[in-house]
Amino acid sequence: MSDEILTIREVAELLKINEKTAYKLASAGKIPGFKVGGSWRFQRQEIANWIKRKVEEQQGGSGGA
Repeated sequence: MSDEILTIREVAELLKINEKTAYKLASAGKIPGFKVGGSWRFQRQEIANWIKRKVEEQQGGSGGA
């Protein structure tokens, strides 16, 4: 269960970005996260869903019709 919630460092590693960039994205509400005692935390599944949405957006995301 300890890997269900990620730290800013773990999210940065997962997304392969700098920790400062991850912090800025979280502060701006651009990645889904929440604060606990002043520290950012992220649900692994929410980050996975966010990545999926971003990929779909960049690929057009229309889903066909």
